[in-house]
Parts: sequence; structure tokens; C-alpha cells
Amino acid sequence: MALIREVITEYYRIPLPEIMEDAKHGLHTHFEVPIVKIKTDDGREGVGYTYTGGFGGKAICSLIANELTHILVGKDPSCVEGIWEQMNWGIHYVARGGLASFAIAACDIALWDLRATKAGEPLYKLLGGASNRVKCYGGAIDLNFPLEKLLRNNQKYLDMGLKAVKIKLGQKTLAEDVERVAAVRQLIGPDTTFMVDANMSWSVEKAIKAAREFLKYDILFLEEPTIPEDYAGYARIAEESGIAVAGGENLRTLTEFQHMLQYGHVDFPQPDASNVGGITGWLKVAHLTQAYNVSVSTHGMQELHVSLLAAMPNAGYLEMHSFPIDQYTTRPLVIDRETGMAIPPEEPGIGVVFDWEKLAPHKQAF
Repeated sequence: MALIREVITEYYRIPLPEIMEDAKHGLHTHFEVPIVKIKTDDGREGVGYTYTGGFGGKAICSLIANELTHILVGKDPSCVEGIWEQMNWGIHYVARGGLASFAIAACDIALWDLRATKAGEPLYKLLGGASNRVKCYGGAIDLNFPLEKLLRNNQKYLDMGLKAVKIKLGQKTLAEDVERVAAVRQLIGPDTTFMVDANMSWSVEKAIKAAREFLKYDILFLEEPTIPEDYAGYARIAEESGIAVAGGENLRTLTEFQHMLQYGHVDFPQPDASNVGGITGWLKVAHLTQAYNVSVSTHGMQELHVSLLAAMPNAGYLEMHSFPIDQYTTRPLVIDRETGMAIPPEEPGIGVVFDWEKLAPHKQAF
């Protein structure tokens, strides 16, 4: 039986190609990628990671290096669920959700990399293998884009073969948001799926008013119209506006997702493996969505989520995010140009192999 011999934590801070903005978090100039390498005493290595929008990455690395490493070393890496429980409850009292979910995620993903590599299976087959294609949309952080640039960016998605796009909302006036929605719908035509994302920036009343304005533009869903913990508010928005609501990227635990589904009436739950406790945490949420008879979609991290969604019979939409983690891997996300669908990797492991030479200039101490 192989045991975990060593846990290496690394921190990368990577500049974005251009400054990006959303309604709640403001301007983004960098994203962070904490990386975990778990080495076993039989010579194997699994690599896991998480990411942030530019803040908190050093704290995540510190939590891994100073707390989770002690839990991991000496354990049998095959016992992924058991280790996940030990990590969760080991730091639960001081770090439930929040940073803990990010830190646990990076470690958990490395354990799954070890498991899938040892099994000789690509992740999507190991987890279920429901399909080898996933619906995908282009989702830019584009609130600060002038209208012409917004349209050019969405044309880029169409040129890639994507059949779905999403834009950010939260301009100073609702009229500006409506103008942008109308312009994008005209650009993409009636057959392209269209989503919008308010990034938690509205009150419930404003969200209801805005959603009613968007109905005529055939919007698949309105994402995160208000703060994520207001489950009753989410239910009101869905029921009183007539538009489907998405959310979940800011939820960190299975119980929060249960409340969102039970009380918030969210039709498009969007767990993110990077912040919901890794692959193990994501799978718990995905199986919960089956019990509620809804699809499961994702937020960011497209290079990993493509495999997770491909495993699930109730797969919804994969978000192609503006934080280009996959540009620092050996296999950026692959899109079938004819169908607009994303294709999961077939190689054993999690399917995310970092290009260490590209990453090297961005490595920093934590």
C-alpha cells in the first residue's frame, strides 16, 4: 500500500491579458493559482489546484502548507473520501467553507489525479462517462467593455463555433443593461443561447424589474441577481419575473446548495470544484441536483469541469471563463467547431497538465 510521502504547495500570480470588470468585484488585473503536488512513497505524483480572482491565494497556500499537509502525510491516497472528511473536520472549527473549501479543493483534486492515473482512466470515464461532449458557452468578464468591444468579443465566441454566450450586467442604469442585451441578441441571432450575469449586484426588487425587461430577449437564465445567501429572494425573483435563475459559484458547502435548491428555486446550480471542496465536493452537489431533477452546470475552471460535466447524465452548461488557466496547460479547452460542444481529455488523470515553463515567471513566495 502506497502512502503520501510529501505535499508541495506552490503559489502563482498571473496577469490577465487585459483589465476586466464585474459589478460586485470591480476590476480584475490578475488571477491566482495555488498548486498542490502530492507525492507517494512508490514514486507517483498527483497535481491539484484552485484559483482566485486575485485575492486570498497566499492565505489558501498557507492553510494547505501549515494545516492540511499534516492531515495528508502518511495517508493512503486511494482513500479520497475519507481524507476529504478528515480535511473538512480537521479545520472545520476555524475555517468552515471560505478559504477552507479552496484549500481542500486543491488537495482533493491532486488525490483524484493520483486515483485516475493509477486506474489508467480519464477522469470523465472514471466518474461515470455519461458523454464525451459537453454544452459550452463563452462567459467573459466584460462589464467595462464598450458596446463595440462587447460585440466583437461575442463574435469571437461565435467564430470559435460556440452556440451559447453570456454577458455581465450591472451598468449604472437598467437602460444601459437592456441596450447591451438587445445589441448582443441582435448580433448572435435567435438560435444562439444567451445568458446574463448580474454578479450579486441588485436588490430583489431591482432584479425582478430587470428580469422582466429581459424576457423578450429569450434569456436562458439570469445568474446571481442578488447575494447568494438570500434564498427567499432568489425564489421571489424566479417566481415573480418568469425567468430561470442560476447561482452557486459563491456557495461553498453541500448544505448551502441544498438550501439554494430547496428554498431558492434555482434552476441552474453552478458548483465550482475549485471552491466547493474539489472533485469530491463537486460530485456531492452534482448528485444532489439529480435528486432535485435539475441539470448541473459549472463556473470557471473549464479545463477540469469539462471532465466532471461529461461524467454526469444531467450535465448542463460548461462556462468558458475569462481567467485563462487552461492557457497555462498542455491542453487548452477543445471545442468541436461544428457542434460548439467541449470535448473532455481522454488521457489518464484529471486531464489538466500544467506547462511549468509558462507558469515559471509567475511563481511567487507565500
